[in-house]
Amino acid sequence: MQYGFLIDNRRCIGCHACSVACKAEHEVPLGVARTWVKYVEKGVFPDARRSFLVTRCNHCADAPCVEICPTTALFRRKDGIVDFDGRRCIGCKACMQGCPYDALYIDPQTETAAKCNYCAHRVEVGLEPPCVVVCPTQTIVAGDLDDATSRIAQLVARHPAQVRKPEKGTRPQVFYIDGDAAALVPGLAPPADEYLWSSAPQPASPLLAAASLTEQAGAPRRTYGVKEQHRNSWGWKVSAYLWTKSVAAGAFLVPALVSLMTPWQRLRPGPVLVAAFFLALTGLLLVADLRQPSRFLWVLTRPQWRSWLVKGAYVIAAYSALLALSLAATMGWFAAPTALTVATVLLAAGTALYTAFLFGQAKGRDLWQSALLAPHLLIQALVAGAALFQPEWLRWLLPLNGLLVAGEVFGRHATEDARRAARLIQEDARFTTGVLATGHLLPLALLWTSSGTGVLAGALALAGLWAWEHLYVQAPQKVALA
Repeated sequence: MQYGFLIDNRRCIGCHACSVACKAEHEVPLGVARTWVKYVEKGVFPDARRSFLVTRCNHCADAPCVEICPTTALFRRKDGIVDFDGRRCIGCKACMQGCPYDALYIDPQTETAAKCNYCAHRVEVGLEPPCVVVCPTQTIVAGDLDDATSRIAQLVARHPAQVRKPEKGTRPQVFYIDGDAAALVPGLAPPADEYLWSSAPQPASPLLAAASLTEQAGAPRRTYGVKEQHRNSWGWKVSAYLWTKSVAAGAFLVPALVSLMTPWQRLRPGPVLVAAFFLALTGLLLVADLRQPSRFLWVLTRPQWRSWLVKGAYVIAAYSALLALSLAATMGWFAAPTALTVATVLLAAGTALYTAFLFGQAKGRDLWQSALLAPHLLIQALVAGAALFQPEWLRWLLPLNGLLVAGEVFGRHATEDARRAARLIQEDARFTTGVLATGHLLPLALLWTSSGTGVLAGALALAGLWAWEHLYVQAPQKVALA
């Protein structure tokens, strides 16, 4: 059994009855939506045409929101409905990054994730979702796609039907007959300066301003829609978490590697304390970013093991435990075996690396799907550790990091969304002044031309690393998904 929706765009009149019925059924607060209708116009009067797109959760057969959710708050039922349990949600917003369709939002009343759940409570008693019931033109068809006798299965079989973003591999179960490509692909129809009954919101940041495409006469344009529900759902706290995590990993990695390569240089308590401090700060940032911070332990006690949020939490917990043992050893409480240092080095590297796999599960953000991300995160940790304890290493680490930055930003990208995110980084002044000049060129110039400037060069490298983390996290979130 596989429940799904069919939207027959030959019939849709853009009346919004479906979105109103959805709001009434679930008491959806203002400012967010489970179902909404987007208007897209093409052409110039008198040869203008308007098309509509009913947008909602796609109840994907391979749902990335279910995979990335750390506590099984999102789950796929046996009938194919992707449902959610707000009582298990910790408000991490990972599902919002995982969904390529902008279908999830944080409910401002419950502070948990929410979305269309196919009105499962009605389906279970033999009723149709209210959006189907109220549609005056029978545009929305619901039913079992695996039942060859159902109306939806027959319509999908008889008519060419499209889905949104098939390249994502999520196997969406919302089909569109006669869907307009300009409506199905968000980037093809940017918002106009004014909507039908109001002014369109103006870009609030240079990143968002750069994302707006130049409107040409007759080009497709969105003339009515809803606010992007998940723009910037991961804000400065996540950017800061990446930075503190790099410092926490690198502060142990670099001195420990030195001690392993030169046994006469013992590992001192200072680097271990710095690593422990920044690891604690990383944990605080992660908890502070949750909408339900009191439930943060559920990641460990109610884990959904496919989520890299869970795996990463256990890696950080194990790294914390070995850091404590290493600190005790460096303070002379016991003689630390080499195996302890090696194991802690591996967990430090894992702490730096696991975010690459977490971002890989965030299928809504194409730039984060880069194969360069894992090695880049490891190099960033080494840069952070060298900036603090081995500034001379920056002479070769910064050029290597610069090459990886260039690969992320200027290299070839598989999708238009990834290219747009990369352009947003390129066009932001903080990339040139913060990442390239402050974070790479100035420290390298100091290290190669002056002696005794290691501390300043390290501080500049850390500042550049912070600028890069922030741009890398924020830019992809400025690319519209719906």
